[in-house]
Amino acid sequence: MTVRSPVPPNRLLLDQMFAPELASELRRRGHRVTAVAETLALRAMNDPALFEWAAGNSEWLLTENVKDFRPLLVAAQADDHPFVNLLLTSSRSFPRSRRNPHPLTEALTAWLERPIARSPSAEEWLARGITSD
Repeated sequence: MTVRSPVPPNRLLLDQMFAPELASELRRRGHRVTAVAETLALRAMNDPALFEWAAGNSEWLLTENVKDFRPLLVAAQADDHPFVNLLLTSSRSFPRSRRNPHPLTEALTAWLERPIARSPSAEEWLARGITSD
C-alpha cells in the first residue's frame, strides 16, 4: 500500500452511504470532496480497495462503517502506515436526511475549515458543535 505523509483536512472522500448532494454542497463551499456514489469506479470497490484508494490519494475517508474500516486502519498502522485517515460518524449522531442535511453539512464544513493542527491519530470522530474559529 502506498501511503503518504499526514493528510491535512482539506480532501475528503464520502463513503457510499452519503449522498452526492452533500459532496456537491461542500465543493460549493470551496472544499475538495468526492462522494463514492458519484463515481462508478469507486462504487465498484470493496472496503479494502476503497481504503487503499483513499490513502493513496491523500483523502480522509468519512464513513459510518466503523466495524469494517477500523480494522483496516489498525492493520495499516501495524504495518507502519500511520497516515491513513478515517473520519468516523454515526447515523445516531448525524441522521441522514434529505429533508434536513444541515447538521451534517455544517459539522463537516466546520471540520474542514478548522486549523490543520490535528491529533497524531489517524482517526477522528465527527462531533456536533465544532466551530471553525
